[in-house]
Amino acid sequence: MTRKPEPRIVELDRDATEYLPILEGPPESVTMRSGYVVLLPEKSVGRHNTGSYEEMVIVLDGEGEMLFRDGSLLRLKPYVVAYCPPDTEHDVRNTGSRPLRYVYVVARAR
Repeated sequence: MTRKPEPRIVELDRDATEYLPILEGPPESVTMRSGYVVLLPEKSVGRHNTGSYEEMVIVLDGEGEMLFRDGSLLRLKPYVVAYCPPDTEHDVRNTGSRPLRYVYVVARAR
């Protein structure tokens, strides 16, 4: 028997210094996965591809860039939401002098 996702609250640790999962897919959600990311200055998450998922990045603190394979980029700063479509190679890099803190949410697009 498959468990059905249920409403819940996840508190984010304001003092976190690394990655913390929020939702890890079924049974916590239908297809959504999310996490809280803390990137120190000059660090990046590394190039990766969204595959069949779309991704949203919600910036809470710090400054950075979402860099794409074609050389384009989106500037990240507090209260900015960046969207990355399916099948898109990208990286997120901290360009500021303090930690870049954001929440990412990915969901299956097809």
